[in-house]
Amino acid sequence: MSRNQDYLGRYRLIRLIRSGRRCNVWEAQNDIDKERIACKVVLENYRTDKEEIEQLRNEAIVGQDMSSPHVIRVYEFVDYHTPFVAMQLFNAKNLKQEMRERPEYVAVNVPEYIRKCALGLDHMHIKGWLHCDVKPDNFLVDEQGTVKLIDFSISKPIKRKRKLFGKHAIQGTRSYMAPEQIRGKPLDRTADVYGLGCLVHEMLSGKPPFTGVNADDLLTKHLRSTPPSVQALNKSVSDNMAALLLKMLAKDPKKRPQSFHEFLKELERITVYRPGMRPKLPTEE
Repeated sequence: MSRNQDYLGRYRLIRLIRSGRRCNVWEAQNDIDKERIACKVVLENYRTDKEEIEQLRNEAIVGQDMSSPHVIRVYEFVDYHTPFVAMQLFNAKNLKQEMRERPEYVAVNVPEYIRKCALGLDHMHIKGWLHCDVKPDNFLVDEQGTVKLIDFSISKPIKRKRKLFGKHAIQGTRSYMAPEQIRGKPLDRTADVYGLGCLVHEMLSGKPPFTGVNADDLLTKHLRSTPPSVQALNKSVSDNMAALLLKMLAKDPKKRPQSFHEFLKELERITVYRPGMRPKLPTEE
């Protein structure tokens, strides 16, 4: 490789962390202070895609406003020949990978994961932003139980509560989208509460609350179907947790916890698992 291929500005590329459809994430080193960081780099075929560049720019605008141990730090957006975002390096898998590869480990840590995911989202809301794409892929977790929220590419200001419009207005991931998000209606904090509800259901049962034979069927279920009982899929879940989860997944935003602060207060008063039924790792038995 030439120096130009090895470098993005002052950042020297060290190794490819993750390949994506539109972006790759690299571990890199700042030549000035030698700090190791992560660079999210737009792939060559999308470097003239205005929507992709704007999402990357949005990720930097939102991420640079964050200052929580439960949210990834973003340093800068560089719009040069190769647009990229420089951010905190956090060597960890995402929750989706953990659920697939180590379901027993996730089950043991679900109570702490729920709390830390909610703390990260609460921080975003305090800073005035909605995440709009809450899903297990967007939380990184390490061996010490640290959880960090990532990917602010479609995040929106809370105060700008107006109806969405345009070709790309309705964005998100189908398995975790609130009904009002699917309909393109104005969003508030409770849209992220619904997304976390879908994630919590998946952590406790092994799958999101709704699946479908195709995209339209899945979205219709979010709009009209009653969420399945998580206790039917996992008998160790407490009655209080099951009731709180149903509140999070209410079709009517007004019936959900109205903030993550409210949700966390409710979570403190209950247990996730029934007494004596919290899972254990084989080494703990």
